[in-house]
Amino acid sequence: MEINVYNIKGEDTGKKVTLEDGVFGIEPNDHVIYMDVKQYMANKRQGTAKSKERSEISGSTRKLGHQKGGGVARRGDIKSPVMVGGGRIFGPKPRDYSFKLNKKEKALARRSALSYKFRDEAITVVEDFTFEAPKAKEFLSIVKNLNIENKKLLVVLPENNDMIYLSARNLQRTKVTTVSELNTYKLLDAAHLVVLESSVNALNNF
Repeated sequence: MEINVYNIKGEDTGKKVTLEDGVFGIEPNDHVIYMDVKQYMANKRQGTAKSKERSEISGSTRKLGHQKGGGVARRGDIKSPVMVGGGRIFGPKPRDYSFKLNKKEKALARRSALSYKFRDEAITVVEDFTFEAPKAKEFLSIVKNLNIENKKLLVVLPENNDMIYLSARNLQRTKVTTVSELNTYKLLDAAHLVVLESSVNALNNF
């Protein structure tokens, strides 16, 4: 599969790059996409939620009333879970939410997400560019020239470029990443991919 290459003025350069069928043209697997995104979100969870149980509440251990005959639920001391301010029954405890996902499954999920983007015509390949200094105005000008200014963008770089990153950092609907940091969640979170020409070879080896 081939796709046109544009310059920063939004003009078709006449060049084409090849996108591998095994990466951009597969039948997407929705289940592995779900599992990969689920793992990404789970691994970000702090897991620090904690409530105090009966034994951890400060208070007297004196029994407040008779075991029977009171006409209400039996209760012990003031730390009883049936009392206002008492301990919580089966409350949350700190835990680790992360889980393992096979490398082949994660790779399949990324390829599935890229195939969805190609199928939706949501990929634009641009000639390599950079800025002499961080300029959000210049970056917005490029986005406008490509007619994608109203979309949530993900710019895929071959390697770190501080000038591009700093130019797009304060733009609410734009994120910048490198091929090595690309994952399924980032791909699905963006409505449109802006891929630098030199990033294509690395993506073809996903």
